[in-house]
Amino acid sequence: MTAEPRILAGRYRVDEAIGRGGMASVYRGYDLTLGRDVAIKVLDRELAKDSAFRTRFRLEAQAASRMSHPTIVRVYDAGEDAEPGPDGTPRPVPFIVMELVRGRLLKDIVAEGAVPVPDAVRYVDGILEALEYSHRAGVVHRDIKPGNVMVTDTGQVKVMDFGIARAVSDSSSTVAETTAILGTASYFSPEQAKGEPVDGRADLYSAGVVLYELLTGRPPFRGETPVAVAYQHVSEAPLPPSEVNGAVPRSLDAVTLRALAKDPYQRFQDAAAFREELERTVDGKAPSKRKVEALTSELYGPNPRQAAETARSLRQLSTDTTMTRTQAGPPVAWIWSGFAVLAVLLIAVLLWVISIQPREEVPGNARVVPDVSGMTYERAVAELEKNDLIAFREDEPSEDVPEGNVIRTDPAADASVSPGQEVTVYVSEGIELVKIPTLTGLKKDAAADALDDAGLTLGSVTPVNDPNTEADTVLSADPADGTEVAPGTIVNLTVASGSVTINDVRGYTLEAATRELEADDLGLTVEPLEDPDCPATDPAIVTQQSLPPGDVPVRSTIQLTYCSG
Repeated sequence: MTAEPRILAGRYRVDEAIGRGGMASVYRGYDLTLGRDVAIKVLDRELAKDSAFRTRFRLEAQAASRMSHPTIVRVYDAGEDAEPGPDGTPRPVPFIVMELVRGRLLKDIVAEGAVPVPDAVRYVDGILEALEYSHRAGVVHRDIKPGNVMVTDTGQVKVMDFGIARAVSDSSSTVAETTAILGTASYFSPEQAKGEPVDGRADLYSAGVVLYELLTGRPPFRGETPVAVAYQHVSEAPLPPSEVNGAVPRSLDAVTLRALAKDPYQRFQDAAAFREELERTVDGKAPSKRKVEALTSELYGPNPRQAAETARSLRQLSTDTTMTRTQAGPPVAWIWSGFAVLAVLLIAVLLWVISIQPREEVPGNARVVPDVSGMTYERAVAELEKNDLIAFREDEPSEDVPEGNVIRTDPAADASVSPGQEVTVYVSEGIELVKIPTLTGLKKDAAADALDDAGLTLGSVTPVNDPNTEADTVLSADPADGTEVAPGTIVNLTVASGSVTINDVRGYTLEAATRELEADDLGLTVEPLEDPDCPATDPAIVTQQSLPPGDVPVRSTIQLTYCSG
């Protein structure tokens, strides 16, 4: 006998596995409510143990579900089920429900070797179209790679897993852990490899790596360990693609090298600019080898590490927080102007320091509160004790700081205090969770009020026929009653429609019609009615019904007329 198919959240049937990755397994599935094929991604058991990650994962999946574009795999739903563990206690099973895409992973296509140049340009253009849309929506993917890109049977590019990389990185305490979870550093931007904050330009760098791999059959940087690859992303210059594959035009060398610039300010500043430059290569004039070498020197310098330091100095001069540039990289004149402005500022600061007189001296026995934000509480205590200060712990919720890490201190960092002074250390409790109230059995309006009182958001309300329940009575909630979730979480309700659906039973025998209408799933009361004006039959046949086929109120009485003459 075959085992019963697994049903998640009472709605999604899990069928055969169709893919497996470092973070999750993907199954073909079926939405029993809407009657459609779906793909179901079930999170790895180790990741599912972290309650903060599960909450972050649900929030990011909900953000991704709001994006609708032909080049993005739709996220329909996200939820959490449970399964018994080895010791019999239930353990959480987070999952997301996505559009089922029929086609091939770009990873499998590039595994066969370099693809023709027109195909490479078309694939990357599709990725950039998805990024152009997502970046406008404020969503940075953070994990663009061939394993997250599908090519449908009709050639349409679809990018998936928006938000999952952010959920992982926000829930990991170190870059090394994040790298291990994501499985490969081959597509990381330099800023990701260094653990720095990222924006949409990190996605463009990763798209540049994908373009390089499609053109040459291999990524620009390879190493025996993820750390070795990450080091190359930060400090080494890639070979132009045409030097790896002679069939690649030099016009694509220029585009690829620009996308792989170490400094985000020297890359394309948005996906639209990247797409425009990619489109120009189709009919554009290819630059000479000398020009490509000059571009390599401009972007990476004879010493890429030194070039990165120069770019960092220039960024300190910029006050533009929007990072909107009309030019792909700074002209040489801007660089020299920047050095001149920096020199003037340094001289002015030096003269100011020499000219001012301190109003009062800092006491020799004063202590400065160290900056312990982001550290574990134990490490923060050690840092304070080294400065002759006493730590006093206060816990409070935080959406941004991982549980157990320091949010801030009072007095604040760099404040001057006396030795032995008490410093209040505020430690994160993680995301503050609220419990979904008991909604089952309430009327819809009362359930909405209960959700509002709990700081939760009412989502979709799905009516379902139930012969034993009055209209607008809540049958179930998703997430279920009693589940602990983040404030503001959307809770979907299933409510009784107050009706049942009946068939046209004319032509049935009276016995069969009565059996069907009085069954538990309909629960109607049948009242037979004789018609002496027509000849009787054996068995009696229903000729009329008092309620028409379709939806009728629950617990209704229906008259069935049959011939008795």
